[in-house]
Amino acid sequence: MRRGIIAGGSWIIDHVKLIDTWPPQDGLAHILGRRAGNGGGPYNVLKDLAKLGAPFPLEGVALLGDDADGAAIRADARAHGIDDRQLHTTRAAATSFTDVMTEQGTGRRTFFHDPGASALLAPEHFDFGASRARHFHLAYLLLLDALDAPGADGRPRSAEVLRRARAAGLRTSVDCVSARPQLFGRVVAPALPEVDVLFANDYEAEQLTGLQLGRGESLDRDAVLAAGRHLLALGVREWALIHFPEGVAARSARGECHWQPAVRMPAEEIVGSAGAGDALAAGILLGLHEDWPLPRCLELGVCAAAASLRDGTCSQAIEPADACLALGRRHGFRTA
Repeated sequence: MRRGIIAGGSWIIDHVKLIDTWPPQDGLAHILGRRAGNGGGPYNVLKDLAKLGAPFPLEGVALLGDDADGAAIRADARAHGIDDRQLHTTRAAATSFTDVMTEQGTGRRTFFHDPGASALLAPEHFDFGASRARHFHLAYLLLLDALDAPGADGRPRSAEVLRRARAAGLRTSVDCVSARPQLFGRVVAPALPEVDVLFANDYEAEQLTGLQLGRGESLDRDAVLAAGRHLLALGVREWALIHFPEGVAARSARGECHWQPAVRMPAEEIVGSAGAGDALAAGILLGLHEDWPLPRCLELGVCAAAASLRDGTCSQAIEPADACLALGRRHGFRTA
């Protein structure tokens, strides 16, 4: 019987630097502190699953540089029980990294990203025959140049990878990045017929559907559910999950609808939002793998996302699932 989650795509090292002020061009700022952390959808999701206490195997697929960042990712994966046999190495590019500049006092962040080796990740790096996993998660579309490029059939090569995963008996899920709006129709939409579960934030759902969902108090619930229907019509096979700061909405191909409000986190406990979407995905994927009812999956998802807000890195504040759920129930949930 298949068991476990294999996740592939963007594996990134975030180099976070605390600076005294954001300088003008040609100016100078002092670095007050620095730290490194995990970044990228599959890396974040697998590490979050390990910290949540997922009771099943975890496997990664990546293309890393032959460098210190690549070695750090391998060591971190092993430390968290993630199978690293498909973490491939290349000398053609450095490990993908992001320099994150965080201004002291305001907490505002500026990102400088180098896709590095992740841009070279191709279908041949994925061996589903060597895996006994039950579920395959691919992220981030729009940040994986070789997989975003068209294949022989005109579809992005990510569709080929997803098709092969489904043919091997795996359920598939996908997440994308909130960038390159002009490419959603060419890179993301054509892959959706090979996707069982789609994770999209409000911005990404708008780009794929052309609908305006609103923000904050102006969030239009009817528009969110309509966007879910639209995503299913574009080909998503099982669940379209749309998340936003206020919560997450789910729409199924069978016509089911679920709405889970976010945890009401006190402002003084929030340090940063990096990785919150991946923490949400990790919680939901854990439940889906274990065949939980979807409302229970969504609750763990928003509670894991809330836990992640307590640290500036993507996964440091994630705790076992029971502790995340207790955090959510202690603070309560926003008004639905």
